[in-house]
Amino acid sequence: MTAKHIALAGISVVVAAFMACRKDEVQPVATPGGSGANNVVIDLDSIPYPKLSQYGFFTGNLAALQPAAGVVPYTVINGAFGDYTEKLRFVWMPAGSKASYVADNRALDFPEGTVLAKTPYYPRTLPGMRQRNMDTRLLIRKNGDWVFAEYIWNEEQTEAFLDLSGRNVPVTWVDDAGQPHDEVFRVPSEGECMACHKQYDERIAISPKPQNLNTLFNYPEGPMNQLAKWASIGYLDGNYPTHIETVARWDDPAETLERRVRGYLDINCSHCHNEGGFCGYRPIRFAWDESADPAHLGICVPPQIPLDPGVDYIVNAGNADRSMLYYRLGSTDESVRMPLLERTVRHEEAIQLVAEWINSMPPSCP
Repeated sequence: MTAKHIALAGISVVVAAFMACRKDEVQPVATPGGSGANNVVIDLDSIPYPKLSQYGFFTGNLAALQPAAGVVPYTVINGAFGDYTEKLRFVWMPAGSKASYVADNRALDFPEGTVLAKTPYYPRTLPGMRQRNMDTRLLIRKNGDWVFAEYIWNEEQTEAFLDLSGRNVPVTWVDDAGQPHDEVFRVPSEGECMACHKQYDERIAISPKPQNLNTLFNYPEGPMNQLAKWASIGYLDGNYPTHIETVARWDDPAETLERRVRGYLDINCSHCHNEGGFCGYRPIRFAWDESADPAHLGICVPPQIPLDPGVDYIVNAGNADRSMLYYRLGSTDESVRMPLLERTVRHEEAIQLVAEWINSMPPSCP
């Protein structure tokens, strides 16, 4: 343990104070003005810009990510695991345009010029226990397709610069219990983005689906359903269904084990393990609307590529230790781990959930 880590032992009380606002509680934010008050102008012929600040999405201190008028913060019920980063999400649409509903399990149909922004960050990093933004990822709707733009934050946290080549960024972050973690955070390249954000040859958005947006957001005026809010400010056509088949939050203890696992696999795995996805050739299908079928979850389905002689099924009912799903979720080996991208460390809470789910099943595989 290094000297900087030993020093943390004496500030555990300070760390506890930092946790007064839990990461799973969405804090109030200023309500944007909607499409009638957009102050951001995107020149589609000039994007992506060299610097994040050129878009005008945020006001004041850039690193604080305070949205300008018309830039709408949002959350998702389940987000992909990204080495324990937290994530801030925003959407902006050109004045007078709005998204429309397609299906519960498909991303909204966003208009030309839409920008979806996501910033992974660690709330506490060393030295100084400061928040550190790692990168800001933009999906920009242009000519009916999505353009990727990746911005990597400088060490001073004063600007983020366009870089689509990918980068490994060393960081020491501090968890809720005050434990430091030395890590090399992977900022994805354009090719890595494409591996996840594609269906056949089309680039797609992954998380902004009605089934994953249909939840409350804590606005200054009070909690409001996000879809209703978007409709009220002109960002969503109001002709969406009154009932939406909504995913289970993977860390909600009130949900069943199966629904929690399905919610986790949906956001972390289904974009690859889906028709037209990067791993679409494999038999399993992890999308929320498909995974109610046990075979689609891999229960008693032999793996196509055996990686360990003790693993005989993708999910061996009643035996996590002999299940490929559990084995690959628990690995950090680049040739073995699942998901292949977005993570380099183990997601311990999810691994425990999957083990509990598998071991709770009555043994049924031959």
